[in-house]
Amino acid sequence: MSVLLKLALGFDWLSTRLGKLAAWMVLAAALISAGNAFVRYGLDISSNAWLEIQWYLFAVMVMLGAPVVLKLNEHVRVDIIYGKLRGHGPVYVDLFGLIFFLLPVMGLLSYLSWPLFIGMYQSGEMSPNAGGLIRWPAMLLLPVGFGLMFVQGLSEIIKRICYLQGKFEMDTHYEKPVQ
Repeated sequence: MSVLLKLALGFDWLSTRLGKLAAWMVLAAALISAGNAFVRYGLDISSNAWLEIQWYLFAVMVMLGAPVVLKLNEHVRVDIIYGKLRGHGPVYVDLFGLIFFLLPVMGLLSYLSWPLFIGMYQSGEMSPNAGGLIRWPAMLLLPVGFGLMFVQGLSEIIKRICYLQGKFEMDTHYEKPVQ
């Protein structure tokens, strides 16, 4: 299991790095948005490309940032029962959710989004808006992001199994969000 645990920690490292990239995209999107507003309303010139690049950056934020949110255990969960569980209970619930929900859904979405990306790449599809951007870079984020989420799900499964075996220390503390 130590080889798998090292692999899981490698996935964690990758998710952390991509999460930092996603965080920088928040700043980039804010600066582009402010610059676009200034140019549009201050200088009365504009381009749809500036609006579309913000959407692309948002896609980077979500698709590359989601795996690190899972890694940090800050993801949304249905906590009707989860918050009341003690001991290893939350870990077993996590394992169930990861194995039976996250992995199948992320695997399916990766599989289904790949042909969409290939089609857009091969056709060179462009935005229909005047001055719009090519679409395949944004579409590439779908299979890549879903694939990264799948890999981070594997990492979480490995870490939880190692935790249950006493081979890995994890913080299983869960704080129910204020509602």
